[in-house]
Amino acid sequence: MEVEANIKKSNEGKTSFMKILFNGLNSILGVGILSMPYALSSGGWLSLILLIIIIIASTYAGILTKRCMDLNPKIKTYGQIGEFSYGKFGKTIVSIILYVDLYLVLIGYLILEGDNLHNLFPRVKLHNFLGINFDGNETFVMIIAIVLLPTIWLDDLSILAYFSATGVIACVAILVTVIWVGVFDGVGFRNEGELVNWKGVPTAVSLFMFCYSANPVFPTLYTSMHKKEHFSKVLLIGFSFATIMNASMAILGYLMFGSNLQSQITLNLPTQNLASKIAIYVAWMSPLSKFALIMKPVAQTTESWFPPKYRDNRAFKMVLRTILVATQVIIAITIPFFGSLMSLVGALLSATASITVPCLCYLKISKINRKSSEGVFIMVLVLLSLVVVVIGTYTSLRSIVEDKVHSIKT
Repeated sequence: MEVEANIKKSNEGKTSFMKILFNGLNSILGVGILSMPYALSSGGWLSLILLIIIIIASTYAGILTKRCMDLNPKIKTYGQIGEFSYGKFGKTIVSIILYVDLYLVLIGYLILEGDNLHNLFPRVKLHNFLGINFDGNETFVMIIAIVLLPTIWLDDLSILAYFSATGVIACVAILVTVIWVGVFDGVGFRNEGELVNWKGVPTAVSLFMFCYSANPVFPTLYTSMHKKEHFSKVLLIGFSFATIMNASMAILGYLMFGSNLQSQITLNLPTQNLASKIAIYVAWMSPLSKFALIMKPVAQTTESWFPPKYRDNRAFKMVLRTILVATQVIIAITIPFFGSLMSLVGALLSATASITVPCLCYLKISKINRKSSEGVFIMVLVLLSLVVVVIGTYTSLRSIVEDKVHSIKT
């Protein structure tokens, strides 16, 4: 999920429509676009219907988030929506969801970096390092983590925030280069694909959900917007543009590589071609610029668990943040399955944060009649999101276990 850490905070109520729209697009569009073809190949062509349902549900949940803030002007952040709805318990639950979500997304970034760099430099490996042999993916995960450490130690990330704003441009560039590879580099669009693959539908839905998990960002955007009455337009335009991008990548990628698609389409691109290399480098650089920004709220939350004398100690913060990255590296090396991990994030966390929580909080704050047509519709969304959470989480965990067992055997 591209979350609140990715947004450069603006002065409250002074940000223009276009800037809010760009920030919204940057929040919705992220590395999830790389997995869209794999998601479609998992569920088949008919899973596009489920994608449309998820888009509608996520957009509507975003509007409900706006309504929650309209009903209580004191609400400024996503966590406060939970607090004003269900007290400290609600705030705690929302905070846990966001913390775990960010933590796992960062692990996904490390895996993505390792996969793409290994794809470009397949011969790089670490032999007998601390008595252990590391393959190419694992080696690059550790190298990237070491390179990123100095940025994670920083408290002022304003420079990195500027670079992270290139997310939309990066997604467009990747899509253009993928089209170029299909049209001019001999790959073509000849795979028919499957109409439906029932076993893969939960994975498809979970990955689709991961791509539309920006709801926690919306309170920050809404608070900073000058003309708040136009925020619904931001949501509609943002989700529409993201849908065009994601659906195009999914359909074109599926037509290009069919059932042979890997968890990231960049891993399918022929590395000897210039366009492919551009796509891989862009996909590699985008998460790199955002890692420290997303790590910051994770680090700050972890630091808040300790007494003030430790929180204000720079050396302590550096050690703690290094430990956090080390744990993420260990998990990334132990569970190096980008598709399955992002599927887990999408099912367990994105569906909860972007649909379940906004719907339940709005029902609580607005005191809307649950027997009304809108009340029934919201309850249906809650039930559907819970189905995604349960089935998607089970499927993702099972996939991770199966992938791990297979990797051990091979």
